[in-house]
Amino acid sequence: MTAPRAVFVGVATEDSIATVEKYPGADERVVASAMVFGGGGPAATAAVAAVRLGVPSAVVAAVGDDEEGERVVSRLAAEGVDVSGIVVVPGAATSRSIVVISGEERARAIMNRVGPPLDLVGHGRALELMAGAEWTHVDQHGWRAVRDVRGRVAGGIRLSIDAGNEIPGLELDGTALYAPTRDALERRYGAGDLDENMRRAIDDGAEAVVVTDGGRGSRGLRADGERASSVPPEAELVSTLGAGDVFHGALIAGLLRADDGSIDGGFAGAVAYATAVGTLSCRGIDGRSRIPDHEETMSALAR
Repeated sequence: MTAPRAVFVGVATEDSIATVEKYPGADERVVASAMVFGGGGPAATAAVAAVRLGVPSAVVAAVGDDEEGERVVSRLAAEGVDVSGIVVVPGAATSRSIVVISGEERARAIMNRVGPPLDLVGHGRALELMAGAEWTHVDQHGWRAVRDVRGRVAGGIRLSIDAGNEIPGLELDGTALYAPTRDALERRYGAGDLDENMRRAIDDGAEAVVVTDGGRGSRGLRADGERASSVPPEAELVSTLGAGDVFHGALIAGLLRADDGSIDGGFAGAVAYATAVGTLSCRGIDGRSRIPDHEETMSALAR
């Protein structure tokens, strides 16, 4: 297997997803128009997106020694993701989510069983993977685990943070890429001007900030003043489940492809690339089945 260029650290789950016309009331039964069983989790889904886009990637996560954990690992391996950094915790239950998507607006309710904690102290394979990768991307559960071992990674790491979910005690010093939603950015810095809030994140230590803003697209700012702005391409939207996770995996892939010269536009080109991928992934009920490959993404951008 090709050595991973990106390592994604955090949550890997098994998801059960149903779509209904409306949420059931107490003691009410509703008929689902569709039901899907698959893999989820911010870090794991981001890794699947990166691999689908041609970037060799690995997942570092913890699962239980149960059937759900076996399925989580096998699904990732089937996508071509390096799973050598996944720890199987004896006696633990793997994280699982039940997701119900309701109505034309595709609102969703998520019920999650939290999986085993991720501890990278003494996890030599995880340190090896991060030392060899060009990017290490963390979600809300991966950040603290990586923070605790960051000084032990040979050569240091280029850190990207998915900050869409709250991360208690989050520090941005030494962060190469800070990637919150607009709502998360405003929770941290207060409601106000988006550009000013991105600048505040830069002042707190981030080298670059990329903010997702739902159907309005995404915006970015680098410490050197370079800006990015991208609107979503036209696509049939079925569900936004996992779109942010896909966006982050595609953003890492886009930045690597921009470095290689296989996409144009540098930082702004990578943000546009990720916006297209995240949008196109919304054609499926789940977060993974409709992630496009590189060629389909470039066709969408050309249109």
